[in-house]
Amino acid sequence: MLSPKTRRNINRVVPFGVLWFIFSLIYAALEVGILGNLDYYPSTGIEYNFLRNILTLSISGLIMGLITGTLEIRFFSRWFIRKSFTRKIVLKSIIYLAIVMIFLTIALLINAALIQKNNLTINLFAPVWTFFTNYSLIGILLYVASIIIITQFYAEFNDSIGPGTLSNFFLGKYHHPIEEERIFMFLDMKSSTTIAQNLGHLKYFEMLKEYFFDLSNAVIDYGGIIYQYAGDEMIVSWKLKDGIRNNNCIECFFAMKALMALQSKRYSDTFGVVPDFKAGLHVGKVTAGEIGSLKKEIIFSGDVLNVSARIQALCNQFNVDILISKNLIQELEISHLFNLTSIGEHLLKGRNTSMEIFTIAKTKV
Repeated sequence: MLSPKTRRNINRVVPFGVLWFIFSLIYAALEVGILGNLDYYPSTGIEYNFLRNILTLSISGLIMGLITGTLEIRFFSRWFIRKSFTRKIVLKSIIYLAIVMIFLTIALLINAALIQKNNLTINLFAPVWTFFTNYSLIGILLYVASIIIITQFYAEFNDSIGPGTLSNFFLGKYHHPIEEERIFMFLDMKSSTTIAQNLGHLKYFEMLKEYFFDLSNAVIDYGGIIYQYAGDEMIVSWKLKDGIRNNNCIECFFAMKALMALQSKRYSDTFGVVPDFKAGLHVGKVTAGEIGSLKKEIIFSGDVLNVSARIQALCNQFNVDILISKNLIQELEISHLFNLTSIGEHLLKGRNTSMEIFTIAKTKV
């Protein structure tokens, strides 16, 4: 079975392949319309065959899309985190355009090699040179640059609203409100006010960007989604089946702790402080749906969000980093790898009945 991170990465890469594939088919259709009955390219003299051409272009487009998607997710999302939106688009587009040029060169050489089988007098590099010195190259590069820019806007927009949200909008999944059973984790930075005062607001904001980026890796690894950021608070959510599978919602918290411990020296050297956090988790039904006119958003509404926030607020009172409702504990399969401790029944603000709350720690091996 694929891990949540692998599934997430595949779901993020595939749209790039699909976009490039579609644009390649569009280009092939435009090309046959322009060439008409010609059986060769006027600019290079290379033989033109519609079926072979559409197959080559579609496969090449798919491969190029998967390459750009992989680069985007594996490398560029981290490399360009400090760059502005415009700079990211420009720099990444230049890199992708260079890759396309190399790709085109290889494709032309392969095509020339296939033709050379029938005519040994043909120079392999002649069609390549003719193509790159012909005005038609400008049109192709403009078309490819348009694809690159469109896919870059898709990537940035998808990252801005969150993975999966864009597809939900397109598919209309939440156009009409639906009821879901979800787990929520409210994650709050410790001593954030003091840290902000010591660092200054600009430096503090830079630290927040790094902090949220690092914590997001654990969210991806354990199949969650980031529902919202609220100041220094991160709200993470899982569908019930995803959150309880292998105790993902709990493992995510401890993975976040481990990630921050690994990055402690970098934070200390850069910001003079290592941020820490506390969390509250609860499970329950929410109503999910699109809302808004000028700005559309998919939101979750329900008592589970308020309860999660109240549980997290109790962490300071009991001097613990994580608190979990009994409702969620009953859904999980707590093994010998965890130590579970009840902190008793509590009547949370806004509720009529008390709720038993637990803290949890990993067993030391």
